Amino acid sequence: MESGLRPDRRPAIAICAWDPSFTAWDPVEDLSGEPWHPVGARTLPVPGSAAADDLATELSAMLARGECSALLLVGATHHSDAFRLQLRAENRRLDRHDRLDHTGPGVARATAPAAEIVRDLNQAGLAAVADSEAEEDAGSYILYRILADLPDGAASPAVGLIRAPAEAQPAKVQSAVKTAAGVIARHLAPLPRPALA
Repeated sequence: MESGLRPDRRPAIAICAWDPSFTAWDPVEDLSGEPWHPVGARTLPVPGSAAADDLATELSAMLARGECSALLLVGATHHSDAFRLQLRAENRRLDRHDRLDHTGPGVARATAPAAEIVRDLNQAGLAAVADSEAEEDAGSYILYRILADLPDGAASPAVGLIRAPAEAQPAKVQSAVKTAAGVIARHLAPLPRPALA
């Protein structure tokens, strides 16, 4: 992505509301038509899809190709009290009747900085908790698929899932997503400089 004649070396955070009917998060915050960006990073809005398998494959491929350095999934929670940062996802098929991967781990843990995100959400006046419950929906399924595809090691990209209570106003949802993305951005390094010809 070019900015004038200079390449944009800010790392990208892909943000995806996996359910197309979840419209509270709008990556375009003004009439410019440009997506919102946190300090030190840029956002890469990814449209949701009713085809959870295809969306999980696309998001995993984006991380593997280096198109983004981090991923934040956005969706709803069946709880009504607070925003929830989901800490883990279970190895379950989308229909919940069997394991997705019979050789994979039973649980995969999100890699985003959860404690810091929850702290900043609460400091912003948005009630938030870190939650180990894997809700039974496409969001949990997609999260597991992506986490299971990540390479082992400390260099794994930050992947998280934030859930909004049903009655949360869109302005609060947008503030929560921006806060979470801002925390993730603080942990990302700039992209390497291109090699000299």
